Amino acid sequence: MNNQNLIIHKFTVLYQILKEIEEDLNFNIINSKTDDFIKNEALNLKNYLVISKKITPNINNQISLSFLPIKISKLIEMVNIEYMKNQFSDQSKVNIKNYVLNLNSRIISTKENMLKLTEKEVNTIIYLSKKGKSINIDELEKKVWKYQSDIETHTVETHIYRLRKKFQKTFKDENFIISKKNGYQIK
Repeated sequence: MNNQNLIIHKFTVLYQILKEIEEDLNFNIINSKTDDFIKNEALNLKNYLVISKKITPNINNQISLSFLPIKISKLIEMVNIEYMKNQFSDQSKVNIKNYVLNLNSRIISTKENMLKLTEKEVNTIIYLSKKGKSINIDELEKKVWKYQSDIETHTVETHIYRLRKKFQKTFKDENFIISKKNGYQIK
């Protein structure tokens, strides 16, 4: 069974055509005759794309075919491109604690709030979260800032201080980055 679900919404003729050639496609073809199906059933599917004659509000992953006729090869190409975009977008999301970090937009968020980050802040968060242990300032200077350890600087401390303030202000989270005796850590 394929894991890519192509939902044809209120477009019976297209559903019938695609259902005929389904075994030659890499998609499960699903017929949706009502908005309730889309809102209740389709959203439970992990990997889906909706094709309809017009965009349905509050539904992600849609293609509108308001311009007809279209060659079937062009339609399949559009569907494949949309799936690739969705896959790229999904791969750019990293879960860290109770947050989702979008690497493309450099936004970290919860269901309620979002915070725009700088590239260095993203790199710091990723590095600390991957290590899972306390990381000293010298290592952060070398790995994130690419500084030499013999340079006297307070860059790391300053950036971490500002990042912690941002998290406190936006998310009311004082413990996102923990200061340890030997460095910093995200648990």
